[in-house]
Amino acid sequence: PAAPGAAGFPRPGAAVRPRFRWWWPDGLVDPAEIRREIDQMADAGFGGGEISAVHHSIKDASVLDPAGHGWGTAAWVAGVEAALDQADRRGLTVDLTIGPAWPAAVPTITPDDDAAVQELAYGTAAVAGGATHDGPVPEPVAAAAKGVTKRTLVAVHAVKIDTANATRKETGLDFASFTDLTDRAKDGRITWTAPAGGDWLLFSYWRRGSGQQPEGGPHSSPDSWVVDHFSKAGTRAVTAFWEARLLTPRVRKLIKKAGGTLFEDSIELETPALNWTPDLPAEFKRRRGYDLAPYLPVIVLNKENTVYSYEADRTAQARHDFWLTVSDLLNEYHFEALRTWAHSVGLELRAQPYGLSTDAIRSAAILDVPEGESLGFKNLDDYRALAGGRDMAGRELLSCEAGAYQGGAYNTTWDKLLRTMGGAYAAGLNQTVFHGFSYATAPGAAWPGFAAFTPYNGGIGFAESWGPRQPTWRHAPDIAAYLGRVHQTMRAGKSRIDVAVFRQKGYTKTGIGAGWFTKYGVPLGWTHQMISAPLLDLPSAKVRDGRLAPDGPAYQVLFVEGDRFNGNACTLPLDTARTMLRFAKAGLPLIFLGDWSAATVPGIPKDGENDALRAVIKEMFALPRVKNVAVETDVQGALDALGLRPEASYAQSSTLLNAHRRDGRVDYFYLCNGKHAETVKPPVAAIDHEVSFTRADRKAVPYRLDLWTGETEPVAVYKADGDTVTVRIALQPSEATVIILARGGHHPSATASQAEVRVDGQRLVARATAAGAYATTLADGRTVTTAIGAVPAAQTLTSWRLRVEDMTPDGTKSHDLALDALKAWPDIPELADVSGIGTYTTTVTWDGGAGAVLDLGEVFDTCRVSVNGRRVPPVSVLYPAVDIGPYLRRGANTIEVEVATTLNNRLRVSDPGVYGGASRQAYGLIGPVRLVPYGEAVIRTR
Repeated sequence: PAAPGAAGFPRPGAAVRPRFRWWWPDGLVDPAEIRREIDQMADAGFGGGEISAVHHSIKDASVLDPAGHGWGTAAWVAGVEAALDQADRRGLTVDLTIGPAWPAAVPTITPDDDAAVQELAYGTAAVAGGATHDGPVPEPVAAAAKGVTKRTLVAVHAVKIDTANATRKETGLDFASFTDLTDRAKDGRITWTAPAGGDWLLFSYWRRGSGQQPEGGPHSSPDSWVVDHFSKAGTRAVTAFWEARLLTPRVRKLIKKAGGTLFEDSIELETPALNWTPDLPAEFKRRRGYDLAPYLPVIVLNKENTVYSYEADRTAQARHDFWLTVSDLLNEYHFEALRTWAHSVGLELRAQPYGLSTDAIRSAAILDVPEGESLGFKNLDDYRALAGGRDMAGRELLSCEAGAYQGGAYNTTWDKLLRTMGGAYAAGLNQTVFHGFSYATAPGAAWPGFAAFTPYNGGIGFAESWGPRQPTWRHAPDIAAYLGRVHQTMRAGKSRIDVAVFRQKGYTKTGIGAGWFTKYGVPLGWTHQMISAPLLDLPSAKVRDGRLAPDGPAYQVLFVEGDRFNGNACTLPLDTARTMLRFAKAGLPLIFLGDWSAATVPGIPKDGENDALRAVIKEMFALPRVKNVAVETDVQGALDALGLRPEASYAQSSTLLNAHRRDGRVDYFYLCNGKHAETVKPPVAAIDHEVSFTRADRKAVPYRLDLWTGETEPVAVYKADGDTVTVRIALQPSEATVIILARGGHHPSATASQAEVRVDGQRLVARATAAGAYATTLADGRTVTTAIGAVPAAQTLTSWRLRVEDMTPDGTKSHDLALDALKAWPDIPELADVSGIGTYTTTVTWDGGAGAVLDLGEVFDTCRVSVNGRRVPPVSVLYPAVDIGPYLRRGANTIEVEVATTLNNRLRVSDPGVYGGASRQAYGLIGPVRLVPYGEAVIRTR
């Protein structure tokens, strides 16, 4: 980022600008149109696109000619070549999706291949005590998917029913009764007599392909099938297809110039049975040290639900070990292998590493670019889990699939997007991939063109198809630049995070937070991330000066609570506990929540392992920098006892969210008045209170970055004390700003003022909207009074001329109206079903003075303002008000406000079969629009 004393962040580079999901109707694309669409993204200020074969809106995908124009065909490759080549010409980058739609799939396997995605389906038969089962082994409860013709009998077991171990949804079983009958099964039949006294279940387990195909197909001919994500064979199937069919010599060359990442969407391996891979039993024994077979009865799934249970602890431990093994395989054989391969061809690996009960935090440390999503993530802690992996691994980016609103097609506003995303940046996001940009056309697509997700099952689909078809596209460069500055800020230096929250299971997309820190710490300024056990083995996991990962996020404290995915059970792996003890002895503060006196390891324990764990914890708790608190309400006291405070602390409990980045001796604080989750009620209110920031350099002073204009200006009113700078922060709901602490010019400052104060060179200038005497306390402690003379009264601007560019299936039409009062377009008969761009023009008389703010009130959706033919700096979409003082002249002044809408209102009537049920949106400049003059006077500082 530019130095605070320079011009600021006026033109963020393409690398930090937002990107698009770029949806193609498979390979049915024209390379010339592909080049035009790259130009459209570049001209609008975006950084690139992620090519993906997605066409859920097309019911009969055969019209796309899968054989001649499917994913992976010569036509597809020609489109990719055009995209990469044009991106190179325009300074953009292009990401390549790993397969058609999702999950990862290729057309070179069948569902019966070992490289295809696998499942373990179980069957049962009841056998009364003393009775004999003589017949076929039980058939699977779940039928095989279409196309699956082979299956392998893995094992046959018998287990006695034990009602004492039953749960509300699970049948209880007696672990001690487990009997392996696999060797007795011959030619699909078995004869077995149950011991007398009690009822038994006979279990069979069948390995077979799950028959899953990528979403929204067909995408190819032959059909593509999802690969096994837990084996080397599945990954090789992907890379072999790319090497043979996609990576032509020209594509390889172009990737070196304009390739970005290889992308994989969330791991949605859907099966009515249990996710599996052929080598899983052997891998389990090698990694966990015992046989999986006796535990299969309590691990199998039916429609994603467990069905049977042993005693509670044993069941939880076995399930933990199973999914830990699956996690290991996903991370090592899939993500690590794909990353190595991607690097070999000049790409990085980006992925959404969740969807199963696997350690996504560890995955985030493996991936070059981990990614979350605004649709599926329930709150900010879902992002913080991935951010922990990113930062501990020393990676730069945390990406987000943004704006996939259900039913949001052609009615999604940029205002809604910014309100959704504002808080997520405070949780660590620094790349935004918008959902999405659809290719221009496809067979049968209605106006305004092909859209990947609408119609969706006949109705309004997911948002959005951005691009020139959208009226707001004219203003998109302002949005792209705003977000580019957010990203640029959030990539400066490295994250500085107050708290590392240890997670026994590294899940995300769960909505499960971090106990006290989520509920009470964040409103006081504390920042946190989640980390899991594998992160403590990374090279960054060292302690220096009382901080964990001092060259990275530099956590002040490690917080350990019970397993929130297992009834808050106090569990820790023994090796992890020993690592924590080593950290504590090196001076890292630790806080444990709960009763750890009977702590256990999370999986099936080895002999003496739990006793060893408890001894380590006891030794740890005896150290002065380790605190054990019984309940959440005691956490604050433990923090105080350790002498810890957040690096951004608030004067009161607040909805303010913050993220801290440190680049050498410069500190960047991104601030957003946001919500922990979009569903939080009541709505966020405006805030106005002091925030104390920790600075790396005691000679640093605060600057404020205007994210809409890119200008930085010195903060005129603040307090400095040692390593702390205190600034008053006032933000409307969802509004964001950036405070930069850096050395700069020796300008005067104040610690308090009754007026708004700005720095003008070596002067302080007071500003107010009313005449009066305003007291200001200077940095040296003196209080001076500044008189501001008469200020003209505010004007409400009601009379406007409105010219509308009406976007219709038949082309653009014009409307020209005279308004004596502002109102929403649906309330104007001529504009009731119009979508497009409206230009409002009025004339005001200015008698001269210091200046005025133009407050536009309510605007739907985006706008630009010109005064006397000169465009003023970009206007906030969230709170459209702008200082037009420098543009006003004495006498008559022409003010022009250009407003752009969605396409919703026009589509309601042009395509009523899909969009007719949508409500009209209140388009236009609704106001009230006020011209609010202000007076200024120089504050006497000498």
